[in-house]
Formats: sequence, C-alpha cells, structure tokens
Amino acid sequence: MQDKVFENFNEQTRQFFEPMRKLNSLMLDNMEKLSQHQMESMKRYSQMGTERMRDATEIADTEGLRDFTTRQAEMLNELSSQMLEDARTMSEMSLEFKAQLEALLAESGQAFVDQVSQMGNQASEVAQQMGEQASEAVQKAAPKSSPARASSRRKTSS
Repeated sequence: MQDKVFENFNEQTRQFFEPMRKLNSLMLDNMEKLSQHQMESMKRYSQMGTERMRDATEIADTEGLRDFTTRQAEMLNELSSQMLEDARTMSEMSLEFKAQLEALLAESGQAFVDQVSQMGNQASEVAQQMGEQASEAVQKAAPKSSPARASSRRKTSS
C-alpha cells in the first residue's frame, strides 16, 4: 500500500510541475524568436549604415554629392518602411505568444482541477482502505469469548 501511495505522490508531483515546464518552454521559445528577429533586424540596419558610409567615402565631386543625397533620401524611406515592418512583425509575435500563453494557462487550470479531483478520490480510497484495515485489526484483537470464561464470569457474579 505504501508503494502505491509513493507512486501516486510521484505522479502527482510530475503532474504538478508539468505546467511549469511547458510555461518555461514557451517563454524560452518566444525569447529565442524575438532575439533571432532582433539580431536579423540589427544586421540589416548595420548593413544599411555601412553601405551609406562606403557611399559617403566615394564622394569625389558635387555630382557625387548630389547622387549621394538622393540615395540617402531613398535609404531613409527604405529604413522607415523596414522599421515599420519590423514593428509589425514584433507585434504579431507578441499576439501569437499571448494566444499560446492563454491556451497554456487554460489547459493548466483544467489540469489543476482534474488533479485536485483525482487527489480527493485517491484520498477517499486510502481512507477507506485504512478504515477496512483498522476494522480487521480490531476484529482480530478483540477477545473471543470462550465457554470457560463465560462460566467463570457467572460464578463471580453470583
């Protein structure tokens, strides 16, 4: 019986920590996605800046300066649209994470309710088994009336 109690305890402990493991996994996956996106964005922005600096070093005359300023305006438009796209992507990632988190919390809440119900059922079973064992022990330990004892009781009472 003790083995069953310990097995139930171990299983309940595993079930208790399972939602935390899933939450940590979800958080880690989200952090990985966000970090990857930010690294890619930073790489794009730094490449744009490096290209602009290279173009600036190649200015040799007024015509080159005019071309550079034209390309600079185009690059600023490109940078602006890229930043908007990155913000939109981050927003979508956040909404996806929120939806996953809500689903996980709903699942964990239901699992918790089920686990509490299961624990109550198991506690009832254990209590019933212990009651049965106690009643068996009382029956075994109860003094049995023998005919000799019954006659000695009658003599004493008379």
